[in-house]
Amino acid sequence: MKTVRVLVVGCGNMGASHATAYHNSPDFEIIGLVSPGKSKETLNAKIGGKYPLFNEYSAALAETKPDAVCISTYPDTHEAYAIEAMEAGCHVFIEKPIADSLAGAIRVAEVAKKTGKKLVVGYILRHHPSWIKFIEVAKEMGKPLVMRMNLNQQSHGYMWDVHRNLMASLSPIVDCGVHYIDVMCQMTRSKPVRVSAIGARMTEDIPAGNYNYGQLQIHFEDGSVGWYEAGWGPMISQTAYFVKDVFGPKGSVSIVAQNASGEGKSDSVESHTKTESLRVHHADINAENEFTRADEWINLTDEPDHQGLCDREQAYFLHAIQADVDLTDHVEDAVNSLRIAFACDESVRTGKMVEL
Repeated sequence: MKTVRVLVVGCGNMGASHATAYHNSPDFEIIGLVSPGKSKETLNAKIGGKYPLFNEYSAALAETKPDAVCISTYPDTHEAYAIEAMEAGCHVFIEKPIADSLAGAIRVAEVAKKTGKKLVVGYILRHHPSWIKFIEVAKEMGKPLVMRMNLNQQSHGYMWDVHRNLMASLSPIVDCGVHYIDVMCQMTRSKPVRVSAIGARMTEDIPAGNYNYGQLQIHFEDGSVGWYEAGWGPMISQTAYFVKDVFGPKGSVSIVAQNASGEGKSDSVESHTKTESLRVHHADINAENEFTRADEWINLTDEPDHQGLCDREQAYFLHAIQADVDLTDHVEDAVNSLRIAFACDESVRTGKMVEL
């Protein structure tokens, strides 16, 4: 099958990783790098310095006429860029979230359906063998499930610039939360029925009315419950960084990442996908209420780094294009997780529980 000609839009952290995946794949051809600042020059030098550079997206799209567009820009551009690409006849890989509003996400999904173009959303944990195993084992723990997760980031330097820019349009529990809400929905495969959330604004460096710490709680139809918290900024505690833990009537499964959760790792993109080990606990007890089975440790040998995960995402994108994969469920899941995240954001702002 022919090489997929791809225009890379956004050349920061995730854009650079996706561009590297395209650069290293014989099945993709990068035909342009787009960003308004100098990140495209930096990325171009890193991956060979041979690609055309563009400051403006629409002009690049019109000039290069790509088969596919990779969108890794800030969320407030996602909706417009994705729709423009699909209406120009391009398949789209887009970083999460799919848009900066629920209505926008629905519009993007509708355009994908109307045009018949493939739309893959960057839910990187769906391509991680250890997270796939984590979800699989969690499903064996019975119902209801209790799901406890967080990703607090003591961001500083460049990453604090990134997070402040993100918070111009979205809160941490929306931008990051969609990943973990998606995981919870996969674990329960039950309908979420209501959410509640709290938030705090701990810096004057973000727009008034926004908050840089939040915690959400989701109640599912089957009785399962889950919470997720996310905070960004130089004031965030490193101790609060890493919890990925699920328990049900039959026991529990936890991600144990001693190295990835260590000193100075909380704002490292590389550490966010590290699992290292899964600890599985069984609740079986005897007549003396003592455990009858020892805890098990699952150490998967297939543990890709962050770049390896991006490579897998792009391999999935390629397969979706070449094999004409039906992505209806994939897109619906992306919209659904964002619907839940925005309901949580509404709960923070109103102080009320939100029925779904």
